Amino acid sequence: MASNQQNRPRIGELAKDRDSGRIGVVMGALGGRVQLRPVDGGIEWDAMPDKVTALRAREELSARLAVRNGNSRTGL
Repeated sequence: MASNQQNRPRIGELAKDRDSGRIGVVMGALGGRVQLRPVDGGIEWDAMPDKVTALRAREELSARLAVRNGNSRTGL
């Protein structure tokens, strides 16, 4: 399989961990793993770099909208 280096998200961008299906913000890399933080905050998790991909526009919009909706329900 070809490298998706050009498709790898940078720090601060939203990304998907294909192993867990979770979406998070790329916080950095340490020890050969990518560190992701949930979009709505919380504890970071580690993912294998080859399993982390940039979101498509529709996925990113959906993730951001879910956070906004959650915030509006809690009064944030």
